[in-house]
Amino acid sequence: MPERLAALLQVVRVLLGHGRRLVETATAGAASPPFAIVAAVLGTYNLPSILARLQRGILRLIALENYLLARAEKGRDIAFVAPRDRAPASPPEEPQPARTPAPPRRHRFDPDALHIPTLKELEAEVRRRPIGRTIAYICMDLAVIPGFCTGAFWNDIFQTLQDYGGSLSALYAVRGRRESAYRQERDRRPDTWDWDWRDLRPPTVRQVLGCLIGEAPTLDPPGPRAAAA
Repeated sequence: MPERLAALLQVVRVLLGHGRRLVETATAGAASPPFAIVAAVLGTYNLPSILARLQRGILRLIALENYLLARAEKGRDIAFVAPRDRAPASPPEEPQPARTPAPPRRHRFDPDALHIPTLKELEAEVRRRPIGRTIAYICMDLAVIPGFCTGAFWNDIFQTLQDYGGSLSALYAVRGRRESAYRQERDRRPDTWDWDWRDLRPPTVRQVLGCLIGEAPTLDPPGPRAAAA
């Protein structure tokens, strides 16, 4: 197994475990006050919207895992992606001739849309996009933030974004928009006002998620009986 590819597969499998636990947690406990820390990251309490994003993130992880395993079978490692240097634009000195219209651009990922591509579409997307960008999209859909992770695993995420063409600034921009949307939704729900959604201490995160992302689960996600109780 090539070294860099093995490290990426480990990240993917940790995220898959988190995504699947979060589906169970959201389904059983989205109405509970502590779930506010997750709702704030995803930008809503609306369960169908949350589940749509989680499903898309899990499907994208499966597509990425399939791609990495196919490369592993051929012994092909993953190359680092050099950061792109953008030269500052300068105004033209004279009028430019008319240009041929550019072909339509591929659909860009919208983290706030609820469209769920097929696995086949996602596998094609994974092949043509930098792996770091795919990981960033997955983090947006699965509510992966530093406060939900162990320090070591967040370092793995950060390094993956750095090495393979991802954008940490894009993650924080999406989180900022979603936090603003969550605040507006929360203002209309007095039943949520008693819980501090900014409390990201490890005991609070473990209470909601069962464990930090990157550590072995210590608690099972709350099942239907626990939710009813």
